[in-house]
Amino acid sequence: MTIRVIIVDDQAMVRAGFAALLSAQSDIDVVGEAADGRAGVAVARSAHPDVVLMDVRMPEMDGLAAAREILSAPGAEHRPKVLMLTTFDVDDYVYEALRAGASGFLLKDAPPADLISAVRVVAAGEALLAPSVTRRLIADFAAARPAPRRDRTLRLNGLTPRETEVLELIARGLSNQEIAEHLVLAEQTVKTHIGRVLAKLSLRDRAQAVIFAYESGLVTPGAA
Repeated sequence: MTIRVIIVDDQAMVRAGFAALLSAQSDIDVVGEAADGRAGVAVARSAHPDVVLMDVRMPEMDGLAAAREILSAPGAEHRPKVLMLTTFDVDDYVYEALRAGASGFLLKDAPPADLISAVRVVAAGEALLAPSVTRRLIADFAAARPAPRRDRTLRLNGLTPRETEVLELIARGLSNQEIAEHLVLAEQTVKTHIGRVLAKLSLRDRAQAVIFAYESGLVTPGAA
């Protein structure tokens, strides 16, 4: 199955470079480009991509606003995955973009192989966060120490003890294999638990699961 991708970035050379790299892959097809967020929303609605590579900072409409429009369009039959592209790992956009439904962040200076892998990962429904971005996100929570949101805390009651345990381990950054080893379970069983957690909490992917775990108070930044 071919992954349909659009590239939204205000730098023409970046768009051209990414397009050439991705188009060279047999399973990826670049179906559109845009030079600003507003145009990116229009292209996303017309081209029906599976993945949108979205620059964070652009004229007309920034990447965060564009991602919100794409991911919250009412009645949309097809919602793409949005992978945010950033030059710096300290963007204030990280937390809000993940809350808006972005599937992850990728630094623009990442190796070409990482970009190709990232497109495949988010197209498959997984979340992708550069380690430095994950550290930044957790540091922000630690600094702010936001009070747990009651609506989030109440929704945790719908999870089984095992599902709650799996959610906590996801939020701590463990992979499926690491969770399986930690809980002495088969990796497929872990995947089943994760699917149930996402469904019960109405979460799109692991990135939103991490946000939920912190906002609900299930995980406290800095706790062992």
